[in-house]
Amino acid sequence: MKLLEGKALIDKVKEMPNSSKEEKAKACGYYNVTKDGQERVNMMKFLNALLDAEEISLDSRSEEHGRGRSASYRIAVQSNGNLLIGSAYTKQLGLKPGDEFSINVGRKHLCVGSNF
Repeated sequence: MKLLEGKALIDKVKEMPNSSKEEKAKACGYYNVTKDGQERVNMMKFLNALLDAEEISLDSRSEEHGRGRSASYRIAVQSNGNLLIGSAYTKQLGLKPGDEFSINVGRKHLCVGSNF
C-alpha cells in the first residue's frame, strides 16, 4: 500500500475517530512486514507525516539556513551602552533596511511598534 501524505492522510485519520494510533498508522500504510511475517507499525514515520501534513514544525532551527540560534527575546546592554537587536527580531517584525518604527520605554522593557 502507498503511504498516505498531506490531505489524504489527514482525511483518512479523521475517518477513524475510534481507532487506535497503531490502527490509523497501519490503515495509512505506515507499516511493514518482517521476514517472519509479522507486521510492524512505523509510528515515528506516521506521526512525522501527520506533523508535515498539518504544517507543524518542531525544529527550533532557522528554516532558511537550517542553522543558528533561535531568538531568546532577551538582550544585554553592550559595554558602550548600546542595545543590539539581532536580525532574528527584525525578520520576525518584518523590518527591512530603512524602515522606521517607534520604541516605547517602560521599566526594564521596550515596546516596538510601526504605527507611522
